[in-house]
Amino acid sequence: MSENSFISNAQRAEVLTQALPYIQKYYNKVVVIKYGGNAMINEELKDAVMGDIVLLSLIGIKVVLVHGGGPEISDMLKRVGKESRFENGLRVTDKETAEIVEMVLAGKVNKSLVALLQSKRGNAIGLSGMDGYLIKAKQLDPKLGYVGEITDINTKPITDMLDCGYIPVVSTVGVDDDGNIYNINADTAAARIAGMLKAE
Repeated sequence: MSENSFISNAQRAEVLTQALPYIQKYYNKVVVIKYGGNAMINEELKDAVMGDIVLLSLIGIKVVLVHGGGPEISDMLKRVGKESRFENGLRVTDKETAEIVEMVLAGKVNKSLVALLQSKRGNAIGLSGMDGYLIKAKQLDPKLGYVGEITDINTKPITDMLDCGYIPVVSTVGVDDDGNIYNINADTAAARIAGMLKAE
């Protein structure tokens, strides 16, 4: 490495001086980050985002990462020969598509984000909206199939993990009392989770 690639002590002190008020303001506070879209398919950007999340955690901010995975779901549907259909920006989700959504979000995407956070020395654990009825849902519109509207958020699995020092990584799959799985909009889920955590 060249000398220019290292940050000087004076530069490091300047960065810390500017950051300190924000670190103090958010220390021990819960911050919900929604992660999705193009930031998920650009590997360089994904790496940078996960590094920043670990840094926030290391300085004492309690981070909850809520993620979608639309591009990954579309890719998997294409692989199995299913066409992606959207109405008003929402994916039409039949029973088979709901199973693929569960597999991709709660499995592949969730676990890859957990692994990436841990490779950067973060302490992460994956949660699905199905775990502990974290995201309870009902059908939003029969025409959309298994697209869910959130009916309740159980924050206990999240707060338990935060209290144990983990970064909870939440996939946006909902469930109802009959065990039906629903595709949940990640922006909506992140906003509801943040609102519930703030109210506690």
